[in-house]
Formats: sequence, structure tokens, C-alpha cells
Amino acid sequence: MRGALLGTVYLLLPLLGGAIVHGVCMRFDWLAFLKRPIDGGRTLRGRPWFGHSKTWRGPILVGVGAALVWTLQQHVLHALPTFAALELTDYAALPGAWFAALAGFVAELGELPNSFVKRRLGIAPGATARGTLAVLFYVWDQIDVVLGYWLVLVFVVAEALLPFAVSLGIGTAIHPLLTLIGYGLRMRKTAR
Repeated sequence: MRGALLGTVYLLLPLLGGAIVHGVCMRFDWLAFLKRPIDGGRTLRGRPWFGHSKTWRGPILVGVGAALVWTLQQHVLHALPTFAALELTDYAALPGAWFAALAGFVAELGELPNSFVKRRLGIAPGATARGTLAVLFYVWDQIDVVLGYWLVLVFVVAEALLPFAVSLGIGTAIHPLLTLIGYGLRMRKTAR
């Protein structure tokens, strides 16, 4: 199980790289021209589809950051026995940076269904649900990006069920901490 845990963490590192690239650009407002809402300002029954905080900058920069880390893993770290031992699949045989960019892009888009449902329920961006819905949305908020990432990874990771399950646990456990760190570094506007 330890190997599956460490291998899954290693497999998720491109997502962390994507989050860092996106967070730095948010912090310094770089590439502001990409801060265009994905929903284009469209509404459904008077409410935004996703809201103003879901912009094209997120998926594009998470894709770029994921591609950078993936490339490092595939072309540099793969040659080092310590890191190669962490691989759940042969990284040299995986598709290149374009694949990681796609995985990061789709991972970030994985937040959209959650946002869509929240907007339908009248929950503002960055706000929390009340009552029993609060638990549902809390869990969904922790794993939506991981679910999006796996929509792409499932095509290249053999025997993906265990790493998928482990990654959901990792996402649930670590995502809140990363969010707080991002908030503390002023990379995020909210602490949740």
C-alpha cells in the first residue's frame, strides 16, 4: 500500500505544479487577459452558469504547469532510480507534455459541474452551502479537480482503480491545506 500511496502522490505532482503556476499568476495578476469567465457572462434563469471566478486562466495555466512537471518527471527524474521506483507506470512510455497539458486543463474544468450546481442553488462563488449540502459540497470541492485529472489519466495508467481511490483520499486530505497555503500567500481570494 505504501508504494501505491507514494506512486499516486508522484502521479499527482503535475497537478500541484499546475496549481503553483496558476497561483503565482493569480497572486501577481499576470496574464490578466486570460481572466475571462468561461461562461462568457451567460446566465440561466438569471444566475451565471459558473460565475466570474471560473476563468480561462485557470485551465490554461494548470495545463502549462502540469506539462512542465510532467516533462521533468518524464525526461529527468525518470532516469534517476529513486524517482523511477515511484512510477506506477513507465513514464518514458507515456505521451509527452501535450498529454499532461490536456490532463491539467481537464482537471481544472472538473470544477465546473460543482460551480454550475452551486449557482443553481444560489450559492455565491467562494461561499459555502448550509446544512447537509455543506458536507456534500465540501467533499466535492476537495475531489473535483482530481476527478477531472483522472478523466485523462485513465487512458495511460494501467490498473488505475487503486491509484484513483488513493488520489481521492489524498485530494480530500491535502486540498484544504493547499487552499489555506494559497490564501496565505495571496494566491487565492478565499480560504476555502
